[in-house]
Amino acid sequence: MALNSQAEELLKRAAESGTPGLGEGTPEEGRAIFATTTQLLGLPAPDVKDTKEIQISGPNGPIRTLVITPDGVETNNLPLFIYYHGGGWVIGSPETHYEECCYYANEAQCIVLVPDYRLAPEYPFPAAPEDCYAVLQWAADNAESLGADKSRIAVGGDSAGGNLSAVVAQMTQQRNGPELALQLLIYPATRMGADTQSYKDFEDGYFLTAKAMNWFFGHYLKKAEDWDNLLASPLLNDDLAGLAPAYVVTAGFDPLRDEGRAYADKLKAAGVPVEYVCYEGQIHGFASMAGALDEARSFLDEAAKVLRKAFNK
Repeated sequence: MALNSQAEELLKRAAESGTPGLGEGTPEEGRAIFATTTQLLGLPAPDVKDTKEIQISGPNGPIRTLVITPDGVETNNLPLFIYYHGGGWVIGSPETHYEECCYYANEAQCIVLVPDYRLAPEYPFPAAPEDCYAVLQWAADNAESLGADKSRIAVGGDSAGGNLSAVVAQMTQQRNGPELALQLLIYPATRMGADTQSYKDFEDGYFLTAKAMNWFFGHYLKKAEDWDNLLASPLLNDDLAGLAPAYVVTAGFDPLRDEGRAYADKLKAAGVPVEYVCYEGQIHGFASMAGALDEARSFLDEAAKVLRKAFNK
């Protein structure tokens, strides 16, 4: 297993730049750096038919949400994809992942909702999963007003957003909520404080570090019992039968690799239809670096195909 040459060059440039890494500084500083990084490395936003901002009622007030309508199709009974952005439950926003979400909208021919769920430390666990589930429930209840088909809803996200997608897929089954066509889990965190081989192998030097994950955990989880709560650690759930089909993606040089693979294996063992793919030469966060990594663009193409297939069953 060799590190992708373009990813290796990115890591080298980042180290030489002296820019603070993930988990260094305050949450406010981390948010600013992450926004700049994703803008520099991300895919240029494709033209879409429309982007608007709405407010969705949440458990603690309105949740600002972007609604992205694809270009070139009639807005009538379209599938709906809810994308939960990454950023360790502390950083990130709909804007940091806007370009990717526009790409999904056009290529999968679906309406994309991108919620600005509450972030820690201002709003620690379980604010994020409760917000994310509220957006799913609202989307199903109001699909017609969006021009969407409530029988074709998928959830997805990267890193912390992959964690939230997995959690929401479990929540909607437990709460008899909307049925999902797919859960798209991109290098998801599935076990808070995991002690895996990939954490040891890639502790430092590959964009996401073990130190950064502990920084995220420290802001997100405020009680000892939170770490083992199923709304934080979906891998601990032993009742996964009947969950939505899953497409699980990991990166080979990522501390989160092994827990993502473990969750895919556990879903399969429970009889859930699962496709698992590891981009063996890639680093955590590569999907948001399609402006610099050819393999990231290939992944976005593949993910769009997976969405189209799930929506058209």
